[in-house]
Amino acid sequence: MTFPRLVFLLLAAGAGAAASAQPAFGPAAPSPSPTDSLNLRFANGIVAVAEDKIITVADVTREIGPLVQQLRVEAKSQKEFDERLESLQDSVIQDLIDRVLIIKEFRKDEKKHIPGSYVENAIADRLSEQFDNDRSKFLAYLRARGTTIREYRREVEEDIIFHYMQGQQRKSQSVVSPVRIETFYNENKDRFYREDEVHLRLIQLTRNEGETDPVLMEQANQILARLKAGEKFEDLAKEFSRDARRAKGGDWGTLKRSDFRKEFSEVAFNLKAGEASAPLLLPEGCFILFAEERKFAGIQPINEVRDQIERMLIQQMSRAGQERWLERLRRNGYIKHY
Repeated sequence: MTFPRLVFLLLAAGAGAAASAQPAFGPAAPSPSPTDSLNLRFANGIVAVAEDKIITVADVTREIGPLVQQLRVEAKSQKEFDERLESLQDSVIQDLIDRVLIIKEFRKDEKKHIPGSYVENAIADRLSEQFDNDRSKFLAYLRARGTTIREYRREVEEDIIFHYMQGQQRKSQSVVSPVRIETFYNENKDRFYREDEVHLRLIQLTRNEGETDPVLMEQANQILARLKAGEKFEDLAKEFSRDARRAKGGDWGTLKRSDFRKEFSEVAFNLKAGEASAPLLLPEGCFILFAEERKFAGIQPINEVRDQIERMLIQQMSRAGQERWLERLRRNGYIKHY
């Protein structure tokens, strides 16, 4: 029996067909390109000025270019595509403005600087990753952009500054008190409900040509006898199981009741941790199920979700803290929208 066939037999059906990579709409006439739509919005080619930096249509186009095709695939109509494209453009414009303000904030402190070696190493990494260490490709890319090597080096340095400043801001929001974690848990217990779960290992004995049900049952009982004698289920699965999980000791990971066919769920969820089932004979073969671990339905105790809550709260604090920080930079900076 093939591995895909076993997956179908063991797990409940329900996976939908993959979405087509084609756009969900087909306009009667060609729609404006993203650059055209920007030029329509910003006739002089300038979208904003932040401090002494002019942000151009070309800057925005370069940022949104890799995202446009996915936007077309996801949009259900030309109208939705146009609306989402404009929203993306606005978001990118704001990000480019914020980038200028963040870099200015770094440069205000004369004690801060980026070592030249950091910049050179970053350029070398990009040359390797994006241009296969081919300098002629790199120079052709710069010519196509109308960018000098000095300008590109400054871009790389500013990338380093931008990510450093963002990292410092996140770092300042990385401590969550135990009291806050417990308060969040007590106020949101329903979020931590879980179904019955079993960490399942399985041995599958499919029929070789000429093998009968009694032969399969005898093989299964011999395996169970060796398990009872002290051998590990994982090792027995590697030796006897006839499926693609054999190399992993028959490990199917942690599964919910809803993940199983009824024939398997009735057996799996009656097992205790460390217990193996009697041989389960089905038309597809003979199966032995083993519960590596059992978790029962209910609210998870706080010690099991403490790290999860901490990560969640850090993300919330980081987003809120960054937004306050950016609002301050925006208030104190020079910004002009076109």
